[in-house]
Amino acid sequence: MWHITGPVRTRDFHTAGEPFRIVMEGVPEAVGSTVAERRVHAAESAELQAIRQFLCHEPRGHADMYGCFLVPPDDDGADLGVLFWHKDGYSTACGHGTIALGVWAVQSGLVTGNPDGVTPVTIDVPSGRVVARVHSTAGSITHVVFENVESYVIERGIRLDTSRGTVSVDLGYGGAIYASVSAASVGLTVQPDDYGDLIAIGREIKWALNDSSLAKHATDDRLSGVYGTILFDNLGDTADGVHQRNVTVFADGEVDRSPCGSGTGARLAILADEGRLREGQTLTHDSIVDTRFLGRFRPGTTPGTIIPEVEGMAYATGDHTFTLDQTDPVGTGFVLR
Repeated sequence: MWHITGPVRTRDFHTAGEPFRIVMEGVPEAVGSTVAERRVHAAESAELQAIRQFLCHEPRGHADMYGCFLVPPDDDGADLGVLFWHKDGYSTACGHGTIALGVWAVQSGLVTGNPDGVTPVTIDVPSGRVVARVHSTAGSITHVVFENVESYVIERGIRLDTSRGTVSVDLGYGGAIYASVSAASVGLTVQPDDYGDLIAIGREIKWALNDSSLAKHATDDRLSGVYGTILFDNLGDTADGVHQRNVTVFADGEVDRSPCGSGTGARLAILADEGRLREGQTLTHDSIVDTRFLGRFRPGTTPGTIIPEVEGMAYATGDHTFTLDQTDPVGTGFVLR
């Protein structure tokens, strides 16, 4: 018998094209006193792993599905806690999901919204406490500004031999560790025509650096490892700042359809370190499907860090009740790419 015996209910969104499935009912508790501890338990729980696969894998999901389990926050200073998941496991941060959770929290009434102003929704995620500032006009949500954890550059100009030649890689932290590489340096552009090749080199770079000493988080080993590779095109400077297009290949070959919220935080830290982007300027950050985030930053409280602010919007796509027939031979599903 499969671990799933009852219905699982979800509310689905997309943020700039990237799916986000919020599980509302049908999930057992992830045990722990903090969200970070609950993430560890969820990864070790056969029942929670089964539900993650059930919702993420085909035939109910797909290789690039994304979602979350709602959990209690670490303390009364936050409105909710969340465990982010994808086809390969649980992530430490998720900007597009935070934006969707801000919209959901206000639309559902979990947080009372200001109909003509800004409503902060404070969320505990495995990498820390973040805020989704939900902007509304005449009772309608217009956009959300995701305020990330302190972000910073880990290492610049790492020389890495790949199947596409030697490349220069920058490592940055934005709630998770990301490798940044110019797409042109590997002979590609961030376009759907190069999709398969972008996945292949993104995976190669991630796994080449994942276990290196540079990918060890300084204070919390649960945050160690390279979460994804950001391949970017430079599209020139605007009057306001920098314009880039990117694709983030995360987990094990999963592709972010949005410009990647937490990855935008890592890119902002690198661009600030380069001197290409100053406080008050804007990173216009486009995705492989031509959706857009706007990124800005202010100095962090720790020297060498910034606080990224990423502007975007999420939209509800449907409510679902998923069930599992105990005689179904595919069970919690499968993944084909």
